[in-house]
Amino acid sequence: MSTNASAEYLVISSSLRSASRSRLMAEVLQETYAALDASHQVIDLREFVLPLCDGEKAYKHPHVATLSGQIEAARVIIVATPIYNYDANAATKNMIELTGSAWENKTVGFLCAAGGTASYMSVMSLANSLMLDFRCLIIPRFVYAKGDDFTAEMRPAPALAERIKELAETSMKIRNAD
Repeated sequence: MSTNASAEYLVISSSLRSASRSRLMAEVLQETYAALDASHQVIDLREFVLPLCDGEKAYKHPHVATLSGQIEAARVIIVATPIYNYDANAATKNMIELTGSAWENKTVGFLCAAGGTASYMSVMSLANSLMLDFRCLIIPRFVYAKGDDFTAEMRPAPALAERIKELAETSMKIRNAD
């Protein structure tokens, strides 16, 4: 996990699964940002345990305050999430509910890993929520991958790695335009 408290680019790996494909995608994005000399940080929610949002006490948890600060400090946030049951996983949604207004006016992109092609548009409900609730600018080039986009060694195949690189480059173009 990269630690740069003043990072402009924040990559959040939200899968809690040990053999996560979305986390592998986040790792490639991290490598790409490093190669592009972009100030970045990666947060792995497996190492950053958050309480369930209860609408009350959970907001006072120290990890919520720390994560909110990291989100607030970033200019661009890329969320790497698995797709479960035609939606981003519960950990992603919980994180956003807990950190709320820290997302205001951020540029946000997505790396999505799913079992098949039928869930391609599933991240749009989350994107719409971020746009409407927090006025986020959503990067239209999100990356959606399924099992056959990975090699037998569980690395993103070259075509997937190229799409991740394109997301990094697009996020930097948008960031530099503002």
